[in-house]
Amino acid sequence: MTITDIPVARRRNAALTAADRGVPVLDVVVPVYNEQAVLADSIHRLHRHLSEDFPFSFRITIADNASIDNTPEVAAELAAELPEVRMVRLEQKGRGRALHAVWSTSDAPVLAYMDVDLSTDLAALSPLVAPLVSGHSDLAIGTRLSRGSRVVRGAKREVISRCYNLILRSTLAAKFSDAQCGFKAIRADVAAELLPYVEDTGWFFDTELLVLAERSGLRIHEVPVDWIDDPDSRVDIVATAVADLKGIARLLKGFGTGQIPVKAIGAQFGNQAGAPKSLLNQGVRFAAIGIASTLAYLLLFLLLRPIGAQGANLVALLVTAIANTAANRRFTFGVRGRSGVARHQFEGFVVFGIGLGLTSGALALLHMLGEPHRAVELLVLVAANLMATVIRFVLLRGWVFHPRRTGQNVGGK
Repeated sequence: MTITDIPVARRRNAALTAADRGVPVLDVVVPVYNEQAVLADSIHRLHRHLSEDFPFSFRITIADNASIDNTPEVAAELAAELPEVRMVRLEQKGRGRALHAVWSTSDAPVLAYMDVDLSTDLAALSPLVAPLVSGHSDLAIGTRLSRGSRVVRGAKREVISRCYNLILRSTLAAKFSDAQCGFKAIRADVAAELLPYVEDTGWFFDTELLVLAERSGLRIHEVPVDWIDDPDSRVDIVATAVADLKGIARLLKGFGTGQIPVKAIGAQFGNQAGAPKSLLNQGVRFAAIGIASTLAYLLLFLLLRPIGAQGANLVALLVTAIANTAANRRFTFGVRGRSGVARHQFEGFVVFGIGLGLTSGALALLHMLGEPHRAVELLVLVAANLMATVIRFVLLRGWVFHPRRTGQNVGGK
């Protein structure tokens, strides 16, 4: 019997499957690269928690990503010391590569991974795994962005994390709340179907797996976690951000061209899966409304220019922002009815404030250089408005009119 024959709600309890096979219920993978200083302490902590507080049988797999320090030796010693610990050595770096390799060959019915620094409180592990063991859910993620989460980290990382998830919601219509938390689990039967379609071998692996699962109609369980930032983290934020943006672009292209067969993947799970209304469809509608709004803005600006450039800019933006939010609400994002209108307009004004800051700032900088020609002034305003338009689309799609907040499907007809 294949996974296609088993509805999500009727999949067999993983604990029974493990007992029949004589294998552990859970295989926790800890990817490491040059972690000789913290590896032993972290694995002992994890092993102690699983032994004392975890209700199912387990294995810990240390996945060494081509470390060049003494990490392999430390991992080998731990595997010799603790019966439930094993080590897998990979000769190439990449967290995604390590997870793909270990998950593809593990005999446990439930698979998980966590970062070696154990930033996430281990008390969340049982709630993370339980719905996968029962068959209620297909994947589970720890989220630091839930109201029930308690997070200790710097403002920089907080902003980066929230911006990244906003980008995912805006571009890929992702509904899960936290793609980057290093605390996730998946049923092995689900992993076997999804992993062949996951290309990334680095940090984007998690995001790609989650997006494919979501678009395949699978159930993703979210667990609020307590999380403390590791100040010694060696993640290259800039390089990771660039790789993530490339990954998002690759997924958008794959979904748009059909190279990623979402419907076929969904069919393997017995789901009528498919992508939300396309980003292209929404982008075209948003662009058409944006062009009309820009023309109206420029006309109003020219008519009101005698009261001063900043005053004319404020009034023109305010009037067009109200009309733009209403039009996008109806035609771009398909939100109908009077429910939420006031909130949408209020949040539209927040987005308007960002646009005002960009255009007003551009005008201020321009006038600091002297009195510009009217044509130059208009050219700068058009450029600033284009930038503001991109930001506006991201915020409207990923925040104001996100389907989780409107209760409707992404996009509209």
